[in-house]
Amino acid sequence: MSNPYSVTSSPESANVDSDKLAQVVDRARREVDEGLLPSAQIAIAREGRLVLFETFGDATNDSLYCVFSSTKAITSAAAWLLIEAGELSTDEVVAAIVPEFGTNGKDVITVEQLFLHSSGFPHAPFHPTDWPDRDRRYARFAQWRLNWEPGSQFEYHPSSSMWVVAEIVERRSGRDFTEFVRTEIADPLGLSDLHLGLPAGEHPRVAEIVHCGEPMTSEDYARLGLPEPPVTEVTEDAILSFNRPEIRAVPVAGGGGIMSAADLALFYQGLLHGGSVVGRRVWKDETLRMARAVRSGDLRDPVTGVPVNRALGVVIAGDSWRNMRGFAHGNSAEAFGHGGAGGQIAWADPATGISVGYCTNGHDRNPMRLGRRGVSISNRVADVTVA
Repeated sequence: MSNPYSVTSSPESANVDSDKLAQVVDRARREVDEGLLPSAQIAIAREGRLVLFETFGDATNDSLYCVFSSTKAITSAAAWLLIEAGELSTDEVVAAIVPEFGTNGKDVITVEQLFLHSSGFPHAPFHPTDWPDRDRRYARFAQWRLNWEPGSQFEYHPSSSMWVVAEIVERRSGRDFTEFVRTEIADPLGLSDLHLGLPAGEHPRVAEIVHCGEPMTSEDYARLGLPEPPVTEVTEDAILSFNRPEIRAVPVAGGGGIMSAADLALFYQGLLHGGSVVGRRVWKDETLRMARAVRSGDLRDPVTGVPVNRALGVVIAGDSWRNMRGFAHGNSAEAFGHGGAGGQIAWADPATGISVGYCTNGHDRNPMRLGRRGVSISNRVADVTVA
């Protein structure tokens, strides 16, 4: 399938400044032009329309990217539909829905804690190819053990909690998770290239992941006065595994979505407008308000010490520290989104109506440079509306 998305010929008709869009393009392509990243793709949308969709380097607008943890917003939004329908409540105990999960002290974990990364099993192992075999899937859930008491703290769960959210979607809907996302979210929004579980015929379109740059050393962190980040399951080998067709074919709920930057930007338009501007209405306005309400209280990131400002599966910019959460200095406090490994950017701002998707297949080993790039691009995107 070729790229189905068109860009408006007049950004000003969507109250977007063409000159400011040009500044976004210059910044988004910088590391590609410098030879650090093999490719990058960016899209900006407003009023349900794309005002920018460009690709740089050895890829085209027809290319698809693994968006890693930006997938969490899509998985979460699938669960929001069950909440809206009265088929799921955030205060339910997970083990009442998935009995196989309720072992080793996990019987007290609530649905809300899965979304907030306060469940207590951040390092629980799960191989993606276990997902299609239900017996292996449930055996893995049963084996998982707690690292700390559920609800007592925040620690980012790279993949484990979202596997359980996907399982809950299947149990309560009675439908396959891939099929649910396709028919209830992607198709109604007209996003034919948004995939959790990539069809075999689409694999040639995916930009192959590579690692680039040199990692920071212990001395680098010490010089900057920063703690070294903890070792997690997000290793270079784990990242590169998404170049394998058998992994791409699995709907990795916490980090395996494959799509274009246009799909990301337009998906977030759906979260701004319930879907009615992009396609058929998917979520009610009250559902979106419920899902975007901050629920994390005083929970803080153990590495940065910053309040995490988490809602149901998405991060909210907030009034301070928003750049530490991956947002622009110019975003409103209500901006929301979720980035992904390697520097993927995805957010929307209700105050301006702007949404953005940025994807790259070049995973920078330098987290400081990667973080600065994300904020720098977002700063320019947040400023594109006509004054």
